[in-house]
Amino acid sequence: MPEGERPRLGGVRKLGGEGEPEVFVADEQTEIPVEPARWAGLARRVLTAEGVRGHAELSLLFVGEDEIAELNAQFLGKSEPTDVLAFPIDATEVEVVSMPSLSRTGPDRSPVDPGDLPLLLGDVVLCPAVAARQAADHAGNLDDELALLIVHGVLHVLGHDHAEPGEAERMRARERELLEAHHWGGPAPADFRQEQET
Repeated sequence: MPEGERPRLGGVRKLGGEGEPEVFVADEQTEIPVEPARWAGLARRVLTAEGVRGHAELSLLFVGEDEIAELNAQFLGKSEPTDVLAFPIDATEVEVVSMPSLSRTGPDRSPVDPGDLPLLLGDVVLCPAVAARQAADHAGNLDDELALLIVHGVLHVLGHDHAEPGEAERMRARERELLEAHHWGGPAPADFRQEQET
């Protein structure tokens, strides 16, 4: 892997223990109503489409402008609200840290099986208020904007990036494919855009 490149999940592989990918949602804002179960379903379908298998966990958080501005300042050095932030845990396999209490066996304790542990993928943090403000000049409406931001954030957690022009084109194409398959169930609306108008 070239220096500075993030690991990417390639192909279908089993990650984590037995089970299915799970998405945990927290709506920690009150400005814009969101449908946590619906958006968790979209994120879960994207994980599956991207080859995540087994017991893997992703967190999806909806926060207010103050909270996302704090995170943006803390992690990206930008003191303003943004629409979405992704915090991947750069792991593609489960690792077990040996802890004395976990390594003991006895009549009531079996050894830890790494295959029983979930893979923690990371967090996607969205600000619905920012999404609402930019929706008309971006994805077209709030529903499509939230869907785009969720797909975008999940792809970042899985190692996709858009720092270089070629990466940006591939990521936008994959976002559109995933939205057409798992959000619209068909072609994108005519007014859908992935880049904001300036």
